Amino acid sequence: MKKFRKVLDGLTTSSPAGVGGSSSCASAAGTPTAGPSPREIDVAETLTSESFQICKTVRHGFPCQPTALAFDPVQKLLAIGSRSGGVRILGRPGVDCYCQHESGAAVLQLQFLINEGALVTACADDTLHLWNLRQKRPAILHSLKFNRERITFCHLPFQSKWLYVGTERGNTHIANIESFILSGYVIMWNKAIELATKTHPGPVVHLSDSPKDEGKLLIGFESGTVVMWDLRAKKADFRIHYDEAIHSVSWHHEGKQFMCSHSDGSLTVWNLRNTARPVQVTFPHGKTQRDGRKESCKPILKVEYKMSRNSSEPFVIFSGGLSYDKASRRPTLTIMHGKAITVLEMDHPIVEFMVLCDTPYPNEVQEPYAAVVLLEKDLVVVDLTQSNFPIFENPYPMDIHESPVTCTAYFADCPPDIIPVLYSIGAKHKKTGYSHKEWPVSGGTWTLGSQTYPEIILTGHADGTIKFWDATAMTLQMLYKLKTSKVFEKPKAVEGGRGAELGEEDPYAVQMLSWCPHSRLLCVVGISANLILYRFSKHDANTNITVLEVRLQCEVEEVISPSDTENTPCLSDPSGHSPQPPPSPRSNTPDSARDSIPCLKVKDRTIRMPPGYQAELVVQLLWVDGEPPQPITSLDINSAYGLLALGNCNGLAVVDYIQRTVLLCMSTLELYGAADPFQRLTRSPRKSRQSTPGTHTHTHVHAVPFANTGKQNHTHSSTHKCLYTKEVHGTVKGPGRKLSLPTDLKTDLESRENSFSRSRSSSVSSIDRDTKEAVTALQFGESYGRKTDALPTPCLWVGTSLGLVLLIPMSIPTDDQERQEEPVTMAPTGTVLMLKGSVLRFGFLDLRGAVISAPYEVWRDPNAQEDPERPRKRKLVNFSPSSSQENCGEGHLAVVCSERQAVVFLMPAQVCLHVHNITEASFVLRADLVSFCNSVCLACFCANGHVMTLSLPSLRPLLDVNYLPLTDMRIARTFCFTNGGQALYLSSPTEIQRITYSQEMCDNLQDLLGELFTPIETPEAQNRGFLKGFFGGNTQTFDREELFGEAAAGKASRSLAQHIPGQAGMEGMKAAAGGAVGELARARIALDERGQRLGELEERTALLMTSAETFSKHAHEWGLNLGLLVHRRVCYPTRPLAPAFVT
Repeated sequence: MKKFRKVLDGLTTSSPAGVGGSSSCASAAGTPTAGPSPREIDVAETLTSESFQICKTVRHGFPCQPTALAFDPVQKLLAIGSRSGGVRILGRPGVDCYCQHESGAAVLQLQFLINEGALVTACADDTLHLWNLRQKRPAILHSLKFNRERITFCHLPFQSKWLYVGTERGNTHIANIESFILSGYVIMWNKAIELATKTHPGPVVHLSDSPKDEGKLLIGFESGTVVMWDLRAKKADFRIHYDEAIHSVSWHHEGKQFMCSHSDGSLTVWNLRNTARPVQVTFPHGKTQRDGRKESCKPILKVEYKMSRNSSEPFVIFSGGLSYDKASRRPTLTIMHGKAITVLEMDHPIVEFMVLCDTPYPNEVQEPYAAVVLLEKDLVVVDLTQSNFPIFENPYPMDIHESPVTCTAYFADCPPDIIPVLYSIGAKHKKTGYSHKEWPVSGGTWTLGSQTYPEIILTGHADGTIKFWDATAMTLQMLYKLKTSKVFEKPKAVEGGRGAELGEEDPYAVQMLSWCPHSRLLCVVGISANLILYRFSKHDANTNITVLEVRLQCEVEEVISPSDTENTPCLSDPSGHSPQPPPSPRSNTPDSARDSIPCLKVKDRTIRMPPGYQAELVVQLLWVDGEPPQPITSLDINSAYGLLALGNCNGLAVVDYIQRTVLLCMSTLELYGAADPFQRLTRSPRKSRQSTPGTHTHTHVHAVPFANTGKQNHTHSSTHKCLYTKEVHGTVKGPGRKLSLPTDLKTDLESRENSFSRSRSSSVSSIDRDTKEAVTALQFGESYGRKTDALPTPCLWVGTSLGLVLLIPMSIPTDDQERQEEPVTMAPTGTVLMLKGSVLRFGFLDLRGAVISAPYEVWRDPNAQEDPERPRKRKLVNFSPSSSQENCGEGHLAVVCSERQAVVFLMPAQVCLHVHNITEASFVLRADLVSFCNSVCLACFCANGHVMTLSLPSLRPLLDVNYLPLTDMRIARTFCFTNGGQALYLSSPTEIQRITYSQEMCDNLQDLLGELFTPIETPEAQNRGFLKGFFGGNTQTFDREELFGEAAAGKASRSLAQHIPGQAGMEGMKAAAGGAVGELARARIALDERGQRLGELEERTALLMTSAETFSKHAHEWGLNLGLLVHRRVCYPTRPLAPAFVT
């Protein structure tokens, strides 16, 4: 608990020089005012630095650039590796874990230790890692770095601790996964191939042990050579040479034959009895040409050869193999079952696929039930149990990147009824035709935990869609999707080839979002300088969309001395001082300028809108004199006032969406009036644009850059209603602006970084002449527009890129009927506050330190039937500064954050209470006032990757962590904070990363995440039966420890690989299992090992008895007496051994 005390002895004046050189704050452009009587402000601040800790919580979306796939058939877990070194482990919905290799090397291959709670990863830096999955946050136990050879393929037999590792040189090494030490047993490539072979067989592309005999290892080389290596005899049983390169090999479960896929699109089947030539060669997609030759086909990259109990026909599933003449065909997965061939076309290239089977034992009938297909940008699971092979509905949010994400918004602690309503509306538009079976990846356990308040994430996309996501309790599920492109007509192609080029530039891309969960109003800003207002309704409606056109233009003028133009009025008003607007671009714009730009035309007919968010109003900024409208840089909407405000580098516009009018449309310079700190001057209008007052429909506003202007007077206070706009339902010319996606923002961010290296002094000549003063922040709220105000009134706070803050008070009728008819009046008052850097965020606190939220209107369905006798009235919720204070005249605190500093002002005195310079070497990208631990703080994210929090209102630094290097500009576009100590950003084009900066949440994070490993007893092996085992031969097992252990094979060369210990050993991982089921599993494993040893001893005893009987027969020939003597010495000692082993 910390208290701070601020005594106000009076107001001190400060000049605009404080913008660049000092941290002082100015009020009213430096005009001295009388100070209030001294008084005390006492605020209890409860937040301390111990309240904060930053860490990642969960990652949502599809893994970016996937490379590898693995599945645990017992635990039902799926692992996906990526090119950036990340590993995503997925189970049932809610079980989603992300791991990252520190090296960042691409993941080449994944291998589960089936039902052991561990995962082996092979990376492109030739390092093997063993991950412990028996904890909610997986960690690396061991690493093995190869120094002289490159890893190409790995294979881990079921229930084995020895990992086979193939290399680029063609050698095969064997590593112990418990100690992660290489065995001295090495299969060299020159020993595996025939001595007569003079060429290198190439890298190892396949390793697998025979299902029939674990002592036989099948090695596939890229050149087409396949070797069956006898591990006991240390020699090759047979060698196969094929003309085409091998991509994959798959065994039949009986171990008598295997299938290979090749680079020419062929499949070959080989039988172990005759390895001279393949039993079968097929080109599944290759047709026979007229000359008798097969047409050339693409390589078959992988094949799976599985059998089912219910059918004697095998499943042959492979990817690729299409003929080259079908270049337009999409990537395919082919399923061959008997004579039926099914080709499944995919939307993206296939990276990897895997067939899921019931049993983990390779020597049993596999019984395939699903195929997991990993695509470059999607994950598809096919149901193999149905003849039409439908796909499963994916429960994970894998379609975040369906269209590139351009902006995000994060809302915590939303109204509890909003998620069910959005889900019910969105469920009506879901796709059908999915498999009716449950999602096969069902591993792990997950519970809701203690954090159950509703959370919603909004994502805007390049194609104009907006997606609402339920983010409650660390999960992500799509609720509702809105398409803003349906508001506009489809662009027509332009002649000359230009239209086709512009048609690919995402004219509907979402640039900015503003959503009020309480009133359910949604404002969407598009890249084409348009704004769409949506209302939520549970009923469909047939409506016309109202369109408002706004014209803003900014022109460059030379610097004029303030003394020469002291009394030059330049406010646009009906008295004749405003310049005439240029002709409409639809009528007099040159054809070259008009025809080369795509048209965004709002639909001018009655539109049927389904339940959900329905467009009500569209505001469009228009082209002026061949110049495209500048992008909208700031936005705010208030449902209680019925107003929305938008700004760009040319000026500010305020719209009354209840009366469908524009209240204010002014350049940024005109907002200052006589209070302009830089004493700038607007440009004189050209003679060709002057006109007689009162003869124009549009009034064109001339705005000028802040660098080249002079002083102006502004005392106008009348209503600006529809003065610069008109309502139309016709052709609207819009810009064909190319979307600056998050990946394309680097130059923009660098230019901003460079711009802040220049000094921002009060001298006009020091201001960048090529930059316009943009409106960068807007906020409606109850405040004090003037120092003399006794009561708070509705105000609009305006922040600019020069660090200037303006207050615009408003007069809004309170009665519902008057609000529909009487105009809203607003005008700038000349109040100017100053900061360093572009203004980013406003916030308001009462004098007790509590947040003053913006007033809002309680949602009501606009299309619901009304009772004529009881008309509905607007229900407003007002958070006035006086509502929580006994003395309504005490005022409130205003928090203003810019790119460089944060300032707390006392209103209405406009006194600067606290200033904190956030950064000097960088600049703030995002700042938000967030509720946190029953208190409030200011959270900031800087371009250098620092995450900071400041106490309020004292602005004490509480957290400053260099958390995230800004390696991609999409982070700058999508980073946002929310209440409860959470934040998110787009970590890759396809993934959303959520983080927390709350110590409490970090401590409770283990309870919020799902459990990956669940103790499950390994299924028993099938009983093969006496006859099948007798005639077919039982699976032969052997002790790998005796063969690969240090005692038998010796140690590997230290220079070959380096062991890097992790956080814990394998023993610690095994001890972490715990529980009765874990003890049962360990007891069962021990029993199986004891039974295996007894079986081996029994076989040795039988061999010993057989040799003794043979020796007895030979000894009988030397004489009865000598034979009896020998028989007593040899046979009798062996007889008691058999019953001893049985017991």
